[in-house]
Amino acid sequence: MTTSRTVLLAGAGGVFGQHVNRVLTGAGHHVLGLGRSSRNEIVADLMDRDAVLRALDGVHADVIVHAATALAKPQLRHKAMYATDELRIDGTRHLVEAAPRIGAKLFIGENIVFGYGYRDLGDHLITEEDPFGQPSGDAATNRHLAGMRAKEELPLAAGLDAISLRYGLFYGEGATEGIVAMLRKRQVPTWDDGGRTLSWINLADAASAVLAAIERGRAGEAYNIVDDSRLGFAGMVRAVATAYGTPTPLAVPRWITAPIPFLRLIATTNLRVSAEKAKRELGWRPEFPTVADGLRSGLAHESRIP
Repeated sequence: MTTSRTVLLAGAGGVFGQHVNRVLTGAGHHVLGLGRSSRNEIVADLMDRDAVLRALDGVHADVIVHAATALAKPQLRHKAMYATDELRIDGTRHLVEAAPRIGAKLFIGENIVFGYGYRDLGDHLITEEDPFGQPSGDAATNRHLAGMRAKEELPLAAGLDAISLRYGLFYGEGATEGIVAMLRKRQVPTWDDGGRTLSWINLADAASAVLAAIERGRAGEAYNIVDDSRLGFAGMVRAVATAYGTPTPLAVPRWITAPIPFLRLIATTNLRVSAEKAKRELGWRPEFPTVADGLRSGLAHESRIP
C-alpha cells in the first residue's frame, strides 16, 4: 500500500501543476497548492521570500514539488524566459529555505531537457550521465542554463533528498489547445526540420512521473521523462495540424527564424533523449508512447466535452 504523504506543490495553479495535483490526489496524497492565486491552499508569491516563509509558518509537508514556471504558452523570445529563469533560481532557493521549517526532506524539481544544450547533438542518445546545465558560450542561452543548473544544485547543496525530472517539451490537455487555435488562424508556420528532433511528453505522463519519483525515486538522482517520438518543432506543428484538421500551416524556409534568436535556437536544436533510467528505476511508462497517441487521446477527450 502507498503511504499517504502531504505534498507542498509550488505552481499548483499552472497547467502542469493541475495535472500533478490530480495525479497525486488520485493516488491518495494530500496536496497543498502554493501560488499567488486565492485558489491555492497557501497563497504567496514564490519570488517573495518573506511572504513564502510567513505563509508556510505552522504548515507541515513531507514533500516539496517545485513545478512553478511563468510559461502560460510557448515562448519564442529569450526575454520571455527570464521570469522562469528567476523562478528556477530564487524560487528554488526560497523553497529550499522553507523545507526544514515545514519538515520536508524530499524535494522534486521539474526541469527540461534543454539543459543538455540548445544545440545540435546529432545522433547521440542523451542519458542522465551527459553534462547538464553547462555554460554554452552564449550569454542569452547561459541565463536559461544557469537556472536549470541551479534548480538541481540548490536542494542538493542544502542536504535535501532531491530528485530532478528532466522533461521533454510538454503537449496535451491545457497546452495543445493554444497551438490549435493559432493554426486555425494560420498564425503558425512550419519548415523543414532537416532531420533534427526534440523530445516530447504528454502532460498526463509528465504528472505520473512526479508520483513515481515521490514513491520510488532515489535521492540525488535525475531522470529523463520523454516519450518515444522523434519530431522536430515544425514536425510537431504539422502533427497537431493533421490531428485536429486545421488548415495546412504555411511552409517557410528555416532561415526565416533568424530574426527571432530563441525560436532559431529551437529550430536548430537536435536532442535525442533516453528515458530508460526512469523506466527501469521508477517503473514509469508513458501512457502515450508517441505524440500521435497523445493527440488521438486529446481529440477523444474533446469529443466527450458537451
